[in-house]
Amino acid sequence: MAAEEFSWSGFLVRLAAAAVLVFATYNPEGVSYFHWVIQRPAGETGLGGYLHGFTPLKAFAGLGLLAAWIVFLQATRRSLGAGGALLVLGLFGCTIWAMIYYGVLSPTSGKAIAHLVLIAVSLVLAIGLSWSNISRKLTGQIDTDNVG
Repeated sequence: MAAEEFSWSGFLVRLAAAAVLVFATYNPEGVSYFHWVIQRPAGETGLGGYLHGFTPLKAFAGLGLLAAWIVFLQATRRSLGAGGALLVLGLFGCTIWAMIYYGVLSPTSGKAIAHLVLIAVSLVLAIGLSWSNISRKLTGQIDTDNVG
């Protein structure tokens, strides 16, 4: 079986999949699984309103998102490691900080900052999914999982 080579189109597909996962889970626009779950039916109050509005469809969607998160996080952990993922996330965090520091982004723009953080998380997941291919292209070394 031929090893898959790194391509920008493959990375963009992974980035799009990661962005769909991240923004479907939560986004500051209010159209996400998080907002769908916490939305109470009309006229319901208190904790019972939340529980009453929780349906099998919401549970099914939540389990699907959880499974996707596990796959993405596991692949990222295996390729980058926890330290590598934190380093990449830190680089994106510094980029957002620099944008605020140099006046490109207003620190009072909560939605814009939230969008940038979600994009950074999407990029970390996409890099994690692609890192074995990128590393092979840069170094010529092949990553393998332990078998047995």
